[in-house]
Amino acid sequence: MEHRYDFLVIGAGIAGMSFALKVASKGTVALVCKSALEDTNTSFAQGGVASVTHLTDNFDKHIADTLIAGDHLSDPEAVEKVVREAPAQIHELINWGVHFDRDKEGNFDLHREGGHSEHRILHHKDNTGAEIQASLLRAVKREPRITVYEHHFAIEVLTQHHLGSIVTRRTPDITCFGAYIMDLRTNKVHTFLSRVTLIATGGIGAVYQTTTNPLVATGDGIAMVYRAKGYVKDMEFVQFHPTAFYHPGDRPSFLISEAMRGYGAVLRTRGGDEFMHHYDNRLSLAPRDVVARAIDNEMKNRGDDYVHLDVTAQNSKTTVEHFPTIYNQCLDYGIDITRNYIPVAPAAHYLCGGIRVDMRGRSSITRLYAAGECSCTGLHGGNRLASNSLIEAVVYSDAAARDAIDHLHLYEYQNNIPLWDTGGTTHNEERVLITQSAKEVAQTMSNYVGIVRSNLRLQRAWTRLDTLYEETEALFKRSTPSRDLCELRNLINTAYLITRQAIDRKESRGLHYNIDYPAVKISVATVSPSGY
Repeated sequence: MEHRYDFLVIGAGIAGMSFALKVASKGTVALVCKSALEDTNTSFAQGGVASVTHLTDNFDKHIADTLIAGDHLSDPEAVEKVVREAPAQIHELINWGVHFDRDKEGNFDLHREGGHSEHRILHHKDNTGAEIQASLLRAVKREPRITVYEHHFAIEVLTQHHLGSIVTRRTPDITCFGAYIMDLRTNKVHTFLSRVTLIATGGIGAVYQTTTNPLVATGDGIAMVYRAKGYVKDMEFVQFHPTAFYHPGDRPSFLISEAMRGYGAVLRTRGGDEFMHHYDNRLSLAPRDVVARAIDNEMKNRGDDYVHLDVTAQNSKTTVEHFPTIYNQCLDYGIDITRNYIPVAPAAHYLCGGIRVDMRGRSSITRLYAAGECSCTGLHGGNRLASNSLIEAVVYSDAAARDAIDHLHLYEYQNNIPLWDTGGTTHNEERVLITQSAKEVAQTMSNYVGIVRSNLRLQRAWTRLDTLYEETEALFKRSTPSRDLCELRNLINTAYLITRQAIDRKESRGLHYNIDYPAVKISVATVSPSGY
């Protein structure tokens, strides 16, 4: 079956829904989500949204904090764009119904998180992402020109390749015509033709064994664009959140928001000793790459599986008011955070790289945009500053929407796209192998391409992933497509890109730490005008 829309949006988090809302007045929109609309990385975001909103703060401070956290690998133009456009996009979110916490005087109740020199994190309790997702979802449902396709899985981006042309990354003008999308309720593959397509498929956390991401985060958009010969960048920079609740077997792991450290929680060994003063003068509020490596080092040196996060010194009532979700979830595990230490360990959390886009959200493929975690704008560089991701998503979705609307009149639907070949079968034994291979990808990445890497570990990962790739591609060619098989392909492609680009970076920088190369040291005191 063939569908035609002016705009095809693949992914329904903050990036996808905000884009859809902004272009709906100019054409028809298909909003595609492979699960339920509530099951996105946005929904899982606890901390908040970073933006300059207070008189004691300013753009220069936010820019400096972002550059420092990114280990000076960020694109200064992208940083300035996001920081300066953030306040306007905060008002857009409020206009769509998002509620941020305020104090008794009606001002934003601002948190501070690691790497920030000021309190500038707008939040809704400790479930900001869920508040944003719910508010945007209500707005989407009010818009008659947006058609929502839940439980629909994008398999491939449509390009000239599907018309029989040879496409390479050197082809001058690869063009996107839409996507092949599978209805997961029937397993039938439909052709969605569009004049403009946005990839907003979120992150890659499921590539790792331990992650804070929902398990739908399998790198789908990145893998599709890579297979379509689009450019992908900075995949080696995978951010591990320092403080995921340690409970073996949980997948995903429950996140303990960085805002808790901004609120006053401190990190301790299992023996109760503070340790961050050995690693950074910003202590528990150092950027995430520093804190994650510090925790990893403490665990390895002591033979421990976790460390503690201690918030017991803070006012109990205030703690519960600020962090009700965390408080109740920890109670379910038998821990009262106002009295007990919280067991935490790092977990894969956020990808700083992805589909390379320009200042208008355009990928290297014509008519194809990307926004949110699957994109690489240059904002994060080697390491994301806490709470910069949600604001990046809306700023670049806005840029993409404006550019797409301006150029829509130039684009027509592509005819003669062949229907998906539905031949092939998948046997029960092959289904078992798919599940086992997905587990092996996650184990390989966690063991060899984690917080601390080496040339030997990366090569071992590369060798194993190469075998899994050959096996899976052969299976894909002879089998009926299924969600599990398509996700496995994407996991392997994404893991390959992370490993390949990690091998290519011959230095330790930002989130990429390789013991075979010296770390690049930049003094915070000499580059920060913010006065840590």
